[in-house]
Amino acid sequence: MKRKIINIDEQLCDGCGLCIPECHEGALQLIDGKARLISDLFCDGLGACLGYCPQGAITVEEREAEPYDEEIVMDTIVKGGQNVIQAHLKHLKEHNEFGYLAIALNYLKERSIPYKAEQVEQRTFSSCPGSAERTIKREVEPEIDYKPQSQLTQWPIQLHLVSPFAEYYQNSNLLLAADCCAFSFGDFHNTYMKDRSIAIACPKLDTNKEVYLNKLIAMINDSNIQSITVVIMQVPCCRGLLSLAQQAVDMADKDVPVKVSVIGINGEILN
Repeated sequence: MKRKIINIDEQLCDGCGLCIPECHEGALQLIDGKARLISDLFCDGLGACLGYCPQGAITVEEREAEPYDEEIVMDTIVKGGQNVIQAHLKHLKEHNEFGYLAIALNYLKERSIPYKAEQVEQRTFSSCPGSAERTIKREVEPEIDYKPQSQLTQWPIQLHLVSPFAEYYQNSNLLLAADCCAFSFGDFHNTYMKDRSIAIACPKLDTNKEVYLNKLIAMINDSNIQSITVVIMQVPCCRGLLSLAQQAVDMADKDVPVKVSVIGINGEILN
């Protein structure tokens, strides 16, 4: 499928590294004095890094890309040399993408391409910022005699399970929410679910996300949804859900507004 993704002109890149912290998905790293796209898998194509390149070396292009086919990704990665290969393997490991890591390692072994096995083959706890352990302490509030009413008006809700042509999606306003949001934000039902149809997904752990993209396109084209509200957590990988919604709108036959709300780890609405 075609999608938007960044391209780095190595001739223009001077290795300043200003773009690196602006890539929230961790797809960019500074290797051998150049900014490198470590993996198509985590590039959302939004170009958040563009404005931070003083040399104008980063552009967004639309090209054929299969973001969830690790072997195709590896075809590009190996051309960058040993350091790029190692950084890509480490990137997959740190994001707990062990399925893709296994494919990548098998790819290298079949082609007798060397890599530092000790750095990537032993599974350790993730160092991805979104998986960092933390304890959230809250003040104990007095109990009140109040039972909030559920705003759920459909079943199923998981994006792999729903039909994009279901009656509840017809002419509706869609809520596309990351799995963790309802557990993090206390008033999720009244704030986000009321008067909306819903689909939930995890952009980090779910597989076969091309099915998600096709379903969202069908909801826009055939079920005539009126808007998409994307609710995600503040962790970096969650932005993949927003990217899916934006790609669906770009590829659909009509335009619908996309809104985004970011929930903080502590349960507050950040923006």
